[in-house]
Amino acid sequence: MATRTPTRTTPAQPRRTAHTGAVKAVLGPTNTGKTHLAIERLCAHSSGAIGFPLRLLAREVYDRVCAIKGHDKVALITGEERIEPKGARWHLCTVEAMPSRPDLAFVALDEAQLSADPERGHVFTDRLLHTRGREETMLLGSATLQPMIKALVPEAEIVSRPRFSTLTHVGAKKLSRIPPRSAIVAFSAEQVYVMAEMLRRFRGGAAVVMGALSPQTRNAQVAMYQSGEVDYLVATDAIGMGLNLDVHHVAFAGLSKFDGHRQRRLTTAEMAQIAGRAGRHQRDGTFGTLAGQGTMGGGHDPEFTPEEIYAIEEHRFPPLTRLFWREAEPRFDSLATLIEDLESVPPRPELATPPQSIDLAVLKRLAEEPDTSDVRGARMVRRFWDVCRLPDFRQQGEETHSRFVARLWQDLRHGYLGADFVAQAIAQLDVPTGDIDTLQGRISAIRSWSYIAQRADWVLAHDEMAARARAVETRLSDALHARLTERFVNRRTTVLMRKAGADAGLLPVRLCDSGAVLVDDEPIGHLEGFRFVVDPLARAADRKLLLAAAERHLPGLLEARGVELIASAAKADGLVLEKDALVWRGIAVARLERGRSLLKPRIKPDAALDRLSPVLKGRVVQGMQDWFSAHVARLLAPLVTLDEASRASESGANLRALLLHLVEAGGVLPREGSGLDRLDPAQRERMKKLGVRIGALDLFVPAMLRPVPLGLWATLAWVWGAKALIATPETASRVIGGKQAVAGYRRLGAESLRVDLAEKLLHAAHRTRLTARGRRFFVDPALARSMGLSTASFAALLRAGGFRVFTGRVLSQGAYGPAMPPLWEWRPVRQGTVQKVAPVPPSTGAFAALAELVTR
Repeated sequence: MATRTPTRTTPAQPRRTAHTGAVKAVLGPTNTGKTHLAIERLCAHSSGAIGFPLRLLAREVYDRVCAIKGHDKVALITGEERIEPKGARWHLCTVEAMPSRPDLAFVALDEAQLSADPERGHVFTDRLLHTRGREETMLLGSATLQPMIKALVPEAEIVSRPRFSTLTHVGAKKLSRIPPRSAIVAFSAEQVYVMAEMLRRFRGGAAVVMGALSPQTRNAQVAMYQSGEVDYLVATDAIGMGLNLDVHHVAFAGLSKFDGHRQRRLTTAEMAQIAGRAGRHQRDGTFGTLAGQGTMGGGHDPEFTPEEIYAIEEHRFPPLTRLFWREAEPRFDSLATLIEDLESVPPRPELATPPQSIDLAVLKRLAEEPDTSDVRGARMVRRFWDVCRLPDFRQQGEETHSRFVARLWQDLRHGYLGADFVAQAIAQLDVPTGDIDTLQGRISAIRSWSYIAQRADWVLAHDEMAARARAVETRLSDALHARLTERFVNRRTTVLMRKAGADAGLLPVRLCDSGAVLVDDEPIGHLEGFRFVVDPLARAADRKLLLAAAERHLPGLLEARGVELIASAAKADGLVLEKDALVWRGIAVARLERGRSLLKPRIKPDAALDRLSPVLKGRVVQGMQDWFSAHVARLLAPLVTLDEASRASESGANLRALLLHLVEAGGVLPREGSGLDRLDPAQRERMKKLGVRIGALDLFVPAMLRPVPLGLWATLAWVWGAKALIATPETASRVIGGKQAVAGYRRLGAESLRVDLAEKLLHAAHRTRLTARGRRFFVDPALARSMGLSTASFAALLRAGGFRVFTGRVLSQGAYGPAMPPLWEWRPVRQGTVQKVAPVPPSTGAFAALAELVTR
């Protein structure tokens, strides 16, 4: 350690500050408008500064003053952030960063009673004694500071301000009974988390405020509470200073805390500072404790004594008898001289030596290290002291913080921190992932680098590095806010509890275009057709309330949806038929049942439509019936025409019966057994005019051979009573493989051919027959092959059409040459006769094999 200089033999003398302006001490409890008054006086002067205990408060008031004076005239000065426009005249600062400028017309010190704080009190005391405005100085604080003001600042005018509202003790309440707009105050992070988690279960969640949070995160959490997104706030004693909240009740989860040295009971002034958050402006507030803490493993329930209740309600607290003081202008001749001055005896009996603060502890520890033996001269000693005064944002204790300061000093002792080094350190912390504790640790670390980057004498390109550090802190703060909200807020339950209370009918419910049912834009379920389905993510505790809310509000929503369904049914594409279901917006709203005829099934509405009024339900069902009738008339127009003709008396009994069978068969009926032979020429002519083609094998309606009409007919046939859904083509294919019967197709062995194409091939075969010279003739299979029909299936078609195959003689042994092609002969099967197939002699060639397959 450096050699100590001789100790001072006389006490240090307080500095004398020359000033001519008035000094006014505005004293009173919380919610007396002291800060508001100081802001008004600041703006009334040509220049000025206000010192606040927290960066958060300085930032809040900075925004307010900027709105009045403009951003180019207002400065924000804190240890971690400096916004100082050229020519700024009004300054909002933390107490430690207050400028010492005699030219400022107005100076104010907020929360001056913190001069009695063991850690930072000496800074407040120095500002109270020596910082003055040229025209006016204002000291703001608790009434307990009055004796010290009279003793140390006798020239000050003391103004007492009464509280705007009253505070009333209401006893202990269980957490589940705490009213909305309440703050629950705990004194450890673990207890804060437990309370917030319980409120998430009971009331949907809570905002969280702790001293370890960054100002941005704290602001975001407070904004969530202030906006009404949550109705509860869980905080440490950090809530007691500077946060103006809309709190109606403050509940203490405990009445003791660890002050860094020991676990002790709160003083009445500390209790009042926290309880005073309840009731703002003219609204009265209440305070009390939480009951049931003993059952949670916390021992006995906290209770206020009658004396403490009286003191808090009447704002009567023991006056301060001394303030902490430390030499604000020490000598920098050597480290020993510096330490001696910082530990010197206060010059007045009203002042006391504070407990050793973290900066002095770091200074003394590092002064004993060999690496600091070369710290000599006023300039280097002052620089070393500035490094030791780096705040311990990480709250890791004297030893850990000393090591960080020592490493920092090794880089600063001979110059600046390089921009690359600082940028790398900042970038290492730019990781917005992890849990709550991890993010809090990173934010604390980045605050240290924000402080370092503000120093122009420490960091090259300090403006750029400071901006980077602030950007990283913002990203980390946003991530921490998101983690806190994700863990401690159930938005759905919060909305329900805030809007409904005990009456689910008070919930404002609306329906969005996607079918989701929303309460204040928070989804609680959705409508599937006309059936309400609770959100599957809803907790069991919410389910009853959600259903109750739906029951109270859904009739109106369903009425509107019923009107929408009627409007959709009036459009051709408003509904969709999927098998036997009428589908609207992806949900089946009705099904088809057997009706009076195949083309006129009955519409059976879904049971969910019973929730509609009888009149509206009738309109909905009629609308769906009209849509379906129009749908059938559009796609099955040929069948509708045949159906109408089958009911006309002029058609005759035989034609009516045939047409009725043709309708039931989907417009395709095998000629054999159809009753065609019983029709007279006039009836046959009438049938042709109705669009029915009379083929060699089938009677068919060409317009019904497309996939869509056939699919609709197959559905109606199934509804009418078919044992199984009839297969229909998916596309307009000419040939379909497989042995399954397909509507509109004639089965030919392993293939099926559309009936109109089968008729075309038979007509071609007959044209060949008519031009042949003999009874037997060759039929070219080229046309069939162009349709994709195999020669075997073509041969089967010819046999069904009345043609018989004859194969040529087999070549004798030793003979060579092409085999004789198969020849066909027209031999129509007479009614009542049995067709006989002659055996086919062995032959060679594909057609011969084909003929053999057909004969089999």
